[in-house]
Amino acid sequence: MRQNSNGAESEEKRLRKYAKILVAVAVVPLMAVILFAGCALREFGQVPQDISGYEKLPYFAGGTFRNHEALPHYPDRIRGGKAGRLRFILPNSNAPEAPLPTVSPDKEALAAPPEELAAYWLGHSSLIIELEGKRFLVDPVFGNAAPIPFVVRRYGPPPLERENLPLPDYVLITHDHYDHLEYATIRYFKNMPTQFIVPLGVGEHLVKWGIPSEKIHELAWGDEFNQNGIHIIAERALHYSGRTDSTRNSSLWASYVLKGSRKRVFISGDTGYSDHLRAIGTEHGPFDLAFFEIDGWNPGWPKTHLFPDEVIRAYHDVQAKVMVPVHWGVFDLAIHPWDESIRMIASLADKNGGITLLTPLMGQKLVPGITQVSRWWENLPFSHKTAVGTAAP
Repeated sequence: MRQNSNGAESEEKRLRKYAKILVAVAVVPLMAVILFAGCALREFGQVPQDISGYEKLPYFAGGTFRNHEALPHYPDRIRGGKAGRLRFILPNSNAPEAPLPTVSPDKEALAAPPEELAAYWLGHSSLIIELEGKRFLVDPVFGNAAPIPFVVRRYGPPPLERENLPLPDYVLITHDHYDHLEYATIRYFKNMPTQFIVPLGVGEHLVKWGIPSEKIHELAWGDEFNQNGIHIIAERALHYSGRTDSTRNSSLWASYVLKGSRKRVFISGDTGYSDHLRAIGTEHGPFDLAFFEIDGWNPGWPKTHLFPDEVIRAYHDVQAKVMVPVHWGVFDLAIHPWDESIRMIASLADKNGGITLLTPLMGQKLVPGITQVSRWWENLPFSHKTAVGTAAP
């Protein structure tokens, strides 16, 4: 009888052990799902709660913002093949084989008063711009470009951490896509004396994330924010917005004109090519420094990003004196080799002549007319030796 009792107890212990294992197997994935869902919900932000002020705008209808010319409906394809969203998770051959080279910005230079005109490209569209004693931080993203950690990963770390950023006078956001608007960086500046300049509707995300509304300045196309002799003007771009599929175009997207008393800067934001660029050049140009997005183009979805030949046209349209390419070197967003865009831009600039193309390393301080730059990507052992793209369709 004791043996039977002991056997029953042993069986009961085994069953309890198996039950604990089964619970752990079920609970751990569930907790992971809950954690990721919590991260995603936090990152989604918030759509505008009151749109009554937008309804008088000619580019707002049916509850969403519109481009001044219609974007085509494009299929999910890249050069005839399927793009697929798995490319944002799985490694692919378009990414570089190793992190791209960077330069750690000089701490003393960042701590010094802002210069007359200088800039640091921090990778992708993230910039520090110094203009006549004021410092701008543009589209600051230091992590991945998605609402959960392992999606749309960076090719490598940024040249500095957000904790080492100098205090900006203004944080400029061109639109609310994840590769331009980062929750963690916005929260980092929550209690600091900086102003946030954003397109219409984007301010709702910031309010949701704890930014006091009095520090947020929302601009429509053509609106101007003036302070201490600096003019910040939101201008048109040809793009779209949304942090989820259901919130597409609930906020506006924009390019920016920065005007001091002596210098002018243009920031294209994400944009397709259209007559808005010539209009900006006619009204606000010439520009001492212009930042153009160059990556993410594809014949499968025209008019949402600039094709390489369109970047050259845009340079002339806005009457830029110096061009710095941005929106490249960090994320794989369109299934072309990581250096294809910059190689094509450099080649076209050489052929066209009269174009001042500056290509700093990520983190390198850039002073137009002084800083020497190189075509550093050409000498990397994993660079592509020939560009394979074509002009816009």
